[in-house]
Amino acid sequence: MTKREPSSLDTLLADVRACRVCEQHLPLGPRPIVRAGRDARILIVGQAPGTRVHASGIPWDDASGERLRGWLGVDNKTFYDESQIAIIPMGFCYPGRGAGGDKPPRRECAQIWLDKLLAELPKIELTLLIGQYAQHHFLGARRKSSLTDTVKAWAEYAPAIVPLPHPSPRNQAWFQRHSWFASEVLPMLRSSVKPLTADARLRPQGQKT
Repeated sequence: MTKREPSSLDTLLADVRACRVCEQHLPLGPRPIVRAGRDARILIVGQAPGTRVHASGIPWDDASGERLRGWLGVDNKTFYDESQIAIIPMGFCYPGRGAGGDKPPRRECAQIWLDKLLAELPKIELTLLIGQYAQHHFLGARRKSSLTDTVKAWAEYAPAIVPLPHPSPRNQAWFQRHSWFASEVLPMLRSSVKPLTADARLRPQGQKT
C-alpha cells in the first residue's frame, strides 16, 4: 500500500501543534488543540480549551461539548470527523484562570495561525462563532453591542455564519432568560448542519469525504 504524502494542511497542523510561542504565559504548558480536514464543510470557532480538554487533548470533551453536540444534532462520531467538521478555537491552548473564570484566548494564535488554517479549508460552508471572542474577530463592525444581540440577529449572518452563545453550564441562566434561542435559533442551526454532515455514502458520486 502506497504511503500517503502529507498535505500542506497536515504540515501546517504539525507546525501548529509544535508551537511554543506563548509557553511562558501558559500555566499548564503548551498543548495546541486544533482539528481540521480539507473536506470539512463546517467550521466551529470557540474560545480556548479548558483544563479538561487540555488534559485529554480532545476539543469540546466536556459538558459544554455535550450541549454543543445536542445543539447541532450530531453524535460524537460525526462531531469528531475531521472530513466534516473543523474545530479551530481562537486560542489553541489553555490560557489559565482569571478573576472571573478562564482567561481570554491568547491573541498570538489568531495572529500567527488562523488565516493560514482558513486558507487550507476551501469547502467551509457554515461557520459557527461561539462566544464573544470569535464573533469579534470574524464579524468585526457587523457584530452588535452585546453577544445576546448578535446571536438574536443571526438572520443577518446566515446562512454562512451563525453566532452562538457558549454552551457552558455556567450560562444556564442565559438560556432560561432567552427562550427564543431554543425555539428559533436551534431549529435553524440543526437544519443547516444536517445536509452538511450527511453520511459519505449519501453524498454525490465523486465527492470526497
